[in-house]
Amino acid sequence: MLKNNNFEEITFERKSVRVYDESVKISNEEMLEMIQEASIAPSSVNMQPWRFVVVESDEAKAKLKPLIRFNTRQNDSSSAMVLIFGDMMCHEYGEEIYDQAVAEGKMPQEVRDQQLAAIIPHYEKLTKQEMNDVVKIDASLAAMQFMLVARAHGYDTNPIGGFEADQLAEAFDLDKERYVPVMILSVGKAAEQGYTSVRLPAEKITTFK
Repeated sequence: MLKNNNFEEITFERKSVRVYDESVKISNEEMLEMIQEASIAPSSVNMQPWRFVVVESDEAKAKLKPLIRFNTRQNDSSSAMVLIFGDMMCHEYGEEIYDQAVAEGKMPQEVRDQQLAAIIPHYEKLTKQEMNDVVKIDASLAAMQFMLVARAHGYDTNPIGGFEADQLAEAFDLDKERYVPVMILSVGKAAEQGYTSVRLPAEKITTFK
């Protein structure tokens, strides 16, 4: 498909869209492509703790609906609701990630060995709160990247924080102790324009030292 590569359109004209064209469905193939592109986002020591659950069937959306409070319009009309979780045990994938880097010639074997020898014990020693902070920051970077990628593919999104966080993982068959809900993104073809909003001036939110 032809993608939009206009940086200004993608970035500066992005708005939160809450109502979508219900006739437009994003294929699993294209959804995986967008998630792959979103996963280029940076993460701490490249542990990539983001995990995606794509809620697209009527049955799954019905299960999600009571958990998203006042965001039901997005659920009803979007092509999908993308649930983004942070994996508290993401370092279990450390060897796989670093082995792939070696196999692709992006990292020498000795660097791989040195890095993992330091990273894995460090992650295993983090408190639950520290790990929670790491995975939420990293997964949020992937969420923002997904929103921009979706616009490049011709879709719009709405980041949603209003949901029953204590119930979301179990509702979709995930271990709630391991997978921390970070954000929900509705995605689809916009049926109405998002609201134009304002931002505080840079001078008000910035300090130079």
